[in-house]
Amino acid sequence: MVSLMSFRNAWKGLKAVLSRERNARFHVLMAIFVTISSVLLNVGLAQFALLIGMITLVFFAEVVNTAIERTLDLIVTENNQVVKLVKDMMAGAVMITAAGAVLVGLCVFIPAILTVLAR
Repeated sequence: MVSLMSFRNAWKGLKAVLSRERNARFHVLMAIFVTISSVLLNVGLAQFALLIGMITLVFFAEVVNTAIERTLDLIVTENNQVVKLVKDMMAGAVMITAAGAVLVGLCVFIPAILTVLAR
């Protein structure tokens, strides 16, 4: 069973990511924009669920990226090309996830916008 302390620790971790990572704050801002746009454009439940899934996936990627970067910074304090490469790979993973989210967003929002314009 999950304890209340586990939730508190998880929340502390999320707050740390949001307070220290500009990109994480940008992702949250985009998530809010997507959610409001979904409501305003009357996006269907299945499409909204897909958008929420993509929002979750992007934020998950950002949190994992941040955790790995912080861990590597603790382990290796000097300049290291392998560490730089791993950090670049993680940033690439976030970028791929975000690009996928944009494509899903376009697939959902373009028809919704066209429907509103056709009225």
